Amino acid sequence: MQPEDLVRDHTIYACVMGSRAFGLATEDSDTDRRGVFLAPTPLFWSFEKPPTHVEGPGEERFSWELERFCELALRGNPNILECLHSPLVEHVDDTGRELLSLRGAFLSRQTYGTFTRYALGQRRKLDADVRTHGAPRWKHAMHLLRLLTSARDLLRTGELTVDVGDRRAEFLAVKRGEVSWAEIESRMARLGEETDLALRGSPLPAEPDHARVADFLFRVRRASALEARPDHEVVQGVVRGGGLGQH
Repeated sequence: MQPEDLVRDHTIYACVMGSRAFGLATEDSDTDRRGVFLAPTPLFWSFEKPPTHVEGPGEERFSWELERFCELALRGNPNILECLHSPLVEHVDDTGRELLSLRGAFLSRQTYGTFTRYALGQRRKLDADVRTHGAPRWKHAMHLLRLLTSARDLLRTGELTVDVGDRRAEFLAVKRGEVSWAEIESRMARLGEETDLALRGSPLPAEPDHARVADFLFRVRRASALEARPDHEVVQGVVRGGGLGQH
């Protein structure tokens, strides 16, 4: 089975991300598509395993195999968590709906560290641009402010909101270079302080719910195995918890 076939035939969830999902799209914005596919369980029984991710088919499309997606989400990866909360869902099946129902299981106060580290990496790039060119790449500055705002609000409320809503004009002014770098630095510092404060009283749990996610993954892998070869005695033995040769 080719990687493109996995995306085409086994996608459980697909959405639009990037500026369109953030509510920051303009006429020249691309459409970034992200998805999650469930590789059929029998594919894992050979030496050559299914891919953990697939680029394409088509431009600006990227998909993760379900297990890899869950693994990254449990680590608090900002891009993955935002994908789960996109307001622009293009496809979802029953398994995808169950994945979406688990959105809260992936959220915890550990996102403070992952969002902060990602933001620091982006800030270093902006500082390098300022040193080299005298100004940052304004689009990147806008998205960093958006990320910092999202992290603060997540820790404050326990909910991740992707669309910037009524802050659209404020962010787009940054993208157009209408806000000074000094003002942007001031906003970043203020957001950092507010995020630190939000962490102390955050309603989020200390850690994500690994057990709940693991149970979900086990059940969908088992269902996939039974669907593929429902009468195979080895499949039945594994699904029932036994080993080879146990019936």
